[in-house]
Amino acid sequence: MHIWFEATLAKLSRKSDTAAAIRYALSRWTALTRYIGDGQLEIDNNAAERALRVVALGRKNFLFAGSNAGAERAAAIYSMLGSAKLNGLDPELYLHQVLERIADHPISRINELLPWNVALSAQPIPD
Repeated sequence: MHIWFEATLAKLSRKSDTAAAIRYALSRWTALTRYIGDGQLEIDNNAAERALRVVALGRKNFLFAGSNAGAERAAAIYSMLGSAKLNGLDPELYLHQVLERIADHPISRINELLPWNVALSAQPIPD
């Protein structure tokens, strides 16, 4: 592809949009092909973009948090639910069980309720 880009670039007008796109790709060729040398790297950043979609979709809603304290609480909840997802937990079930247990849970052992320390029961959520 690199060879084709260079050959095609020589045939195009310097001011064309296609030439600009090819120059852009060639100037970033090392980064563009980095995933080839490391099988752990993704070819794209779709996973990161999907994770941030919630933020993009809710941006206008976040304007109505009511106060800085309300926005901080919302951020804490979103972080907790995101952590639950990353730890393979159903966020709704996780939140349900944490809220069910937190009132009687000693503050000195609150870290036991963090997503990476919780073993959720397989019971369905009651209606």
